[in-house]
Amino acid sequence: MKHLTSIGLICLLGALLLTTASAATSLKTGLKVFVIPKNLGNPYFTTADSVKSGGALKALQELKAKGTETSGTQATAASQIPAVHAAITKGANALVVSATDASALCPTLKQAMARKITVVTYDSDAPACRNLFINQADTKAIGTSEVDLLATQIKKTGQIAVVSAAASATNQNAWIRYMKLQLKKYPKMKLVEVVYGNDDPTTSTQVTQGLLQKYPNLKGIISPTTVGIAAAAAVLDTAKYRGKIKLTGLGTPNSLRKYVKNGTITAFELWNPADLGYLAGYAAVNYASATISGKTGQTFRAGKLGKYKIGAKRTVLLGPPFVFNKKNIDKFHF
Repeated sequence: MKHLTSIGLICLLGALLLTTASAATSLKTGLKVFVIPKNLGNPYFTTADSVKSGGALKALQELKAKGTETSGTQATAASQIPAVHAAITKGANALVVSATDASALCPTLKQAMARKITVVTYDSDAPACRNLFINQADTKAIGTSEVDLLATQIKKTGQIAVVSAAASATNQNAWIRYMKLQLKKYPKMKLVEVVYGNDDPTTSTQVTQGLLQKYPNLKGIISPTTVGIAAAAAVLDTAKYRGKIKLTGLGTPNSLRKYVKNGTITAFELWNPADLGYLAGYAAVNYASATISGKTGQTFRAGKLGKYKIGAKRTVLLGPPFVFNKKNIDKFHF
């Protein structure tokens, strides 16, 4: 009987220890998390952030956090920084930020970190002033694969141009750097210019039109921005240019569906931006709850997406880019 009692005590103590350990690493609820995209009204970030699409705010809802989306209306640091300041003032526990300009944002983000506010970047990084970066896809893979896609379409020959977002956008510049490296594999393809539409439809339209006027022999355009590629597609959607100047880049199926179906675009890439935001939401709450510290190799669960591992430089990779074309585009709705 004493033996059984001892076993019972051991089991009880073990259970108490497990319960204590579990409680120590459980996720906190009620955290104030501010999701700060590059700008509001951008369809890409609406998908990445909203509850309806299953983005960052959906993840925060599942985690019983108080999620708020806020930013400026322009994709500039001057427009975004006041939203970061306001979030700090309102007692944020975590910020989920897509950096318009890492250099300009860093002083403000460092202020947040000094106050023990978790800073998670997504979509566009600010490496010197965040706890984690949620990377939509491997940077090199995005840059090289877009060049490969266009090379196939223009038979590896001809002048090409890039319609980017802001000249200061960290992600855009990193992808373009790898594009330039990949172009060395295609000596008959020449990058004639990189122009900047600042993630503004009107500006992106104007710079695309400028390219067509300046380079009458242009064969292809890469636009690694959802706003830019949609604007460029609208410009090329005429009998004069459709199918003659190839266009690829990063876009959303809903915004580019008609251009794929009518032949203005053959193929383009992206990831699911809702999954990107959702993963960022889970990462922010995990970090703010101290279940992870950013150490390489640590893992955490991100709801419906499953388990993720923290890689080098405190980066979490969503997954590889996906190619959309006429055969598969109707399977996707975002």
